[in-house]
Order: sequence, then C-alpha cells, then structure tokens
Amino acid sequence: MLTLTALICTGASWTLGPFTRTGILNPVLGPNPKIVFKCPMQSKPVQWEHDHVFNPAATEFRGSVVLLYRAEDNSGSGIGGHTSRIGFADSNDGIHFAKRPQPVLFPAKDTVKRFEWTGGCEDPRVVKRSDGLYVVTYTSWDRKTARLCVATSRDLTHWTKHGPVFAGTSFADQWSKSGSIVTKLNHEKLEAVKINGLFWMYWGEGSIKIASSLDLIHWKPILTSPTEPLGALTPRANHFDSELVEPGPPAVLTKDGIILIYNGKNAQSGGDTTIDPGAYAAGQALFDRTNPTKLIDRTDSYFFKPELPCERTGQYKAGTVFTEGIVRFNRRWYLYYGAADSFVGLAVAK
Repeated sequence: MLTLTALICTGASWTLGPFTRTGILNPVLGPNPKIVFKCPMQSKPVQWEHDHVFNPAATEFRGSVVLLYRAEDNSGSGIGGHTSRIGFADSNDGIHFAKRPQPVLFPAKDTVKRFEWTGGCEDPRVVKRSDGLYVVTYTSWDRKTARLCVATSRDLTHWTKHGPVFAGTSFADQWSKSGSIVTKLNHEKLEAVKINGLFWMYWGEGSIKIASSLDLIHWKPILTSPTEPLGALTPRANHFDSELVEPGPPAVLTKDGIILIYNGKNAQSGGDTTIDPGAYAAGQALFDRTNPTKLIDRTDSYFFKPELPCERTGQYKAGTVFTEGIVRFNRRWYLYYGAADSFVGLAVAK
C-alpha cells in the first residue's frame, strides 16, 4: 500500500531527519513460507522464514544496500517462541530487495550452539571497520537468557562467530541485548569510529547502558560499581518511552555530538496518551562527541510511531516500529525497522 504519511519531526536542530514513508511501498520485506533450508541442528528441511521477517541491520556493500534481517520459522508460537535465523537481502535502490534462499547466520553445531539453540539468532546491527571488516552484534536466545553476541565477515555472507560480547567479564551470562556501535560518515559511508582510543557501544533493554572495546569484538561494560552498569538513558513517566528504552541502529557521530536513535515502549498506564499502551515508537538522544557517557539532549516526544496496517496488525498488535538499521545511500538516510514484529519497513530522510 502506497502511503503519503509524514513522520513527526521533533524540531531539534541536531536530530536526523525528518523521515518520511512517502513514495515507499511498505512493507519492503515480508515472510515467504516457500523458502526452505536444511537446519544443521535438526538435519531436516525447515521453512526458516515461514511466520515473520523483521528487525533488520543495514549496510552498504559494493554499491548496494544489504539488509541482514531476522526471520522466524513456524516451529512455535508467540513472541520468543520460534527459532530465529538471519537472512540476506540486497537492493540497488534501497527499496526493492532480492532475498537469498539460505540464511547467513543461524544456530549450528559450533562453539556457540548452547547460546543459540533453540531460540536462534535475533535482532542484528552491523557496522564496518575501517579495514573493511564487517561486525554484527546480535542476540542469541536459548529460550532462557538473551545474550548479546558478535560475529565478523568480509562479505556479509560467511560469518565467524565470536560468542557473547562480554565473554571474560562477570556479565558474560547475564541478560543483554541490542548493541548499537558508534559510527561516523566517511565519504558518505558509515564506519565504526574510535573516540579517545576506544570503540563505543550503547546496549541493553529496559535502560540503555554503555560498553567500550579496542577491537569491536571484546567488550567491557562501563560500570558505576563492580556489579552495576552505567545507565546512559532511562525510561520517563508520561512519555512514549515510559516502560523501557532500547538502542536502535548504530549511533552516528556528528558535529553536534553522538546521535542515538532509540526505541521506547509505552507503559500500560502513566505513558503517552497519543499512542497505544504497549506500543513501540522511536526517539533520538544526543551524547557528547568526546564523552559518549554524557547525555546532552533528548527529544521530548517520538519522531516515529506505528501508523500503517503492517505496523499494527502483525504478531505485536499493540503497534511496533522498532528501528534497527540505518544506511547512508544516494545522499539520503534510509532507516529500516521492524513492523509489528512481522515485517520490515522503511522511512527516508533527505
């Protein structure tokens, strides 16, 4: 369905956007029950994107936009009850995508299978290092604990898994999700950037925390005590992010500071009355460009909320626009998001 809906603009001078869905046939990706691959864990064919396709990472690769999207099979029911795998789709215009028939990141009989089976690999974010290495953070789900994990690739197809990002720390087996690594534009391409000699990552679900790394693979949380991570961004009563906040796509270093697009969940009561209880909408936060732990500003309201049928009628019926992928393409920002945990949508900013 073609829509001319414009998204809300916050008016803050430092924000990315305004974004619009105008002229885009949303959703840009959906499930395909006909696609089958042989699952190495079960040694049998599975319809690996039978039920849902959503929450994509995005990057530019050899002149095309590549989405690494989360797909759920039909092995279970309810949110978190399927097995997820990560697929590959590319596009010459950022709107019309061709999928590959096989997933590129999935549970297998490897060194990290205990973290990934039976829930799978979920919710990727991807960045490129200056030497051309691609680094993806994703959630491994064993149906008990969500762990933020990392994998690397030169071609976005063949991945080396490195396991939990906090391996070797006391947080290795604690609940962790959603790794948004700080990037900057280099010749119109986003690359991971060091600040004060370190890479930085916003992560977490509930509140947003921070970690640092020398190599983008091994990470250490920034702590306020031996057991307590620093909370960089927290929920606010009477706002769209009143129940929880969670990082969106890779953060972007600009002249004004580090811009983090983040996802907020509206509380069942005491939230924003302009959107439904339980709905996910998106806001933006600005952190100091030399001190990524220092919050400078934050949009008072969402700039992006559920509106289209595909954003309100999937498996998450309260309404979801879950931002997760951003790419600079044709001198525009392309923002990709999960729609109601069932489809992939797109909004573009000039």
